[in-house]
Amino acid sequence: MTLPATPGRMKAAIFASSKTNTSHTSSSSTHSSPSQTPSHTLSESMMEETIDNAEAIIKKWDPKGSYSHEKLFQENKDEAREFIKCVQELRRVMHVLVSNRSGPGKLARAQNSMHLAMERLQKEFFQILLANRERLHPESVSTISSRISTSLSSDSEKEDSFCLSDNDIRVAMSDLRQIGHCMVSSGYAKECVNIFELRRKSVVEEGLYNLGIRRYSSSSRHISKTGWNILEDQIKNWLSAVRFAVRSLFNGERLLCDYVFSASETIREACFTHIAKDEAINLFRFPELVVAGKSKISPDQVFILMDIYEEISELFPEIESIFSYESVSEVRQQALSSHQIVGQLVQTLISDFEKSVQKDSSKKPIHGGGIHPLTRSVMDFVSSMGEYSGTFQDIIGEGSVSTRIDRIILTLLCKLDTKSRLYNDVSLSYLFLASNFRFVTERIRSSSLLECLLGDESLSNLDRKVNSYIANYKAMAWGKVISSLPDRSDPSLSIEEIEAHFREFSAAFEEAYRKHRAYMVPDGKLRDEIKLAVAREFVAYKEFYDAYLELLSSAKNMEALVRYSPDNLGNYLSDLFQGTSMSGISPPSSSRSRVSRLIP
Repeated sequence: MTLPATPGRMKAAIFASSKTNTSHTSSSSTHSSPSQTPSHTLSESMMEETIDNAEAIIKKWDPKGSYSHEKLFQENKDEAREFIKCVQELRRVMHVLVSNRSGPGKLARAQNSMHLAMERLQKEFFQILLANRERLHPESVSTISSRISTSLSSDSEKEDSFCLSDNDIRVAMSDLRQIGHCMVSSGYAKECVNIFELRRKSVVEEGLYNLGIRRYSSSSRHISKTGWNILEDQIKNWLSAVRFAVRSLFNGERLLCDYVFSASETIREACFTHIAKDEAINLFRFPELVVAGKSKISPDQVFILMDIYEEISELFPEIESIFSYESVSEVRQQALSSHQIVGQLVQTLISDFEKSVQKDSSKKPIHGGGIHPLTRSVMDFVSSMGEYSGTFQDIIGEGSVSTRIDRIILTLLCKLDTKSRLYNDVSLSYLFLASNFRFVTERIRSSSLLECLLGDESLSNLDRKVNSYIANYKAMAWGKVISSLPDRSDPSLSIEEIEAHFREFSAAFEEAYRKHRAYMVPDGKLRDEIKLAVAREFVAYKEFYDAYLELLSSAKNMEALVRYSPDNLGNYLSDLFQGTSMSGISPPSSSRSRVSRLIP
């Protein structure tokens, strides 16, 4: 912390910081002489007095003296103000001495005092940064900086850190600003800046470490060796960290640099660059490394990449503002590069997903005609695409998101039609199509965004398809049962013919019931719709039953001939499509269901 005595540097700093005053003083000294101007003698006396006063105040706070352990700015605010003021006056005297080429004695005394003062200020600067490490958290700085009056950013001598409210953060920031301005204007910018950069860079590094951000290699080798589950956790952590890092961590450091070194844009830029550049580049490099190791990413994992794309899109205006200096342009470029590369990979993965649907060649029929895994995976994907429609539109640029989704769904429907032919039972093929198409429509309707994108016409077309499949299923599955009955009640039917119709009906019903009880309709609403459609067909049995049952009342084998009442049929139909196979036929539940009531 000991500062070297550098008179040459001090002279250069004086001339650099006060060109106007130098010119004015030089001119005065050229046109006056000691004998002509008693004010010159007075001026010499004033300078002598200023140097004496400065020596007394500065020596009192000699870093190696009796007050070395006291904290000037944190414990003695009035004396701190006086200390800064005497340094400013001493600097003006030194300027005049150099301009007038006065005797070296006074200048040497002034330089020694200035050097001692800078040692003290350097120590104070370090202590304030150290003591307020937690208070000067970037998030706190962001909040406080937004409240500080813009008048404090002027270079007026009326600017005074002590006019701020007694808030620890504000006071610490203002003390740093006072000391920083004093040291920079006195030619000790390097010492001040080195301390500031060292302390604040460690704050940024620690902040990012606590957010779970590690130092990433410029190579993607470590990403390619990371399993997807771990990589996904790292991506989620990055997503939760990057917003805080930009809006609080980097923004807070930029504001603190701008505030403390408000007198010099060059120093502000250099400080912020040293503190934040490398850490920010490392942060924004991560998405690019993920893409470079893309062999780990499958199409169904595309949406976490969309999260990255969205996050960078939203934060980029702030990134541009915070990292506006030319010296940190590489940060902006890295963020933009990651954004573009992630977008390109998203496009590729969505195209890959479309191709995977087109190429799906699974030939194993789903038991009972349930929902095919391809239907679930495609609709999961499409539903997520709907939720990300704005982002997706930004990525694909030309073309419509709805057109792309329509195309994927159409490909799925064509695949389902092909897979329906894997069933030996044609009626089951129609049941399979009805279930899967209904699954598609319900998933679309469950997403307001997806429903809006695809429109009412698409949904109406799908609904008509489902109704058509239900009708076809009903005809293929239960047509034989219904056809076992006569077309209408015919009084000319003989007892033998009536008995034959009852036997044929019972046999056909039992065969169909055993088969279709094992079939599956997962959607409860659709299941009821199909049951009700089938039940309506059995109104004909009710009419036949009512018309001819009395004629068989004297038959010895009455129970064998007429096995099912209309009520029992309705209850049996209620048990359909549960996916439960059986070898025989057991009595149904005695409770009258909604289906059974359709066969009055």
